[in-house]
Amino acid sequence: MQAIRRNSDYIPAATTTGYRRWRAGLRALLLLLACVLFFAITAAALPTMASAADINVLQASVDSTEEGYRLSTAYSFELNHGLESTIMRGIPLYFTTEVELTRGRWYWLDETAVRASRTTRVSYNVLTRQFHASINSSLQQNFDTLEDAMDMVRRPPRWIIADSHVLHSGEVYNVAVRMQLDIAQLSKPFQINALNNSDWHLSSNWINFSYKPE
Repeated sequence: MQAIRRNSDYIPAATTTGYRRWRAGLRALLLLLACVLFFAITAAALPTMASAADINVLQASVDSTEEGYRLSTAYSFELNHGLESTIMRGIPLYFTTEVELTRGRWYWLDETAVRASRTTRVSYNVLTRQFHASINSSLQQNFDTLEDAMDMVRRPPRWIIADSHVLHSGEVYNVAVRMQLDIAQLSKPFQINALNNSDWHLSSNWINFSYKPE
């Protein structure tokens, strides 16, 4: 007499296929959640990474003179070994200071009253063994050591950022200042190399303060 298979011991093929699909879907969901968690952690870390500055702004102020409004700044930083080697090979370095003065307006976007920049070029002459620093290709000076040449970058002379009639007396302006190693001034081959080399990532954060002309 042939035995009759109990229903509890029989699993239809359709049920087995559905279970496998369910397990595959669960794995995909867990993988997706892991990816989302990874990108969330990475995104949370980005502001901290971006806020790290290699150049510290020690002092920044705006003064009113007869010639116009002058910006005074002082920085603290050191060149890494890669940049020192670069300049000793005769390749110049460019350091650009950017400044913006904006005024808030309740009825529209903030007004940009002043936007200016100034670049200091530091180079080394292999033949004379002297360092050379120039500001906007005008103020030029030779130095015996790299440290002396870099002092012109760290403590540059004051410079006029706006004429005396540009700002409105009694108004409050937000001043934003930043200084960075300007790789855009390099030749194209060096720009490509600099973009992929962490030695060339040298910059300060934007420093903000208020100024009210009298």
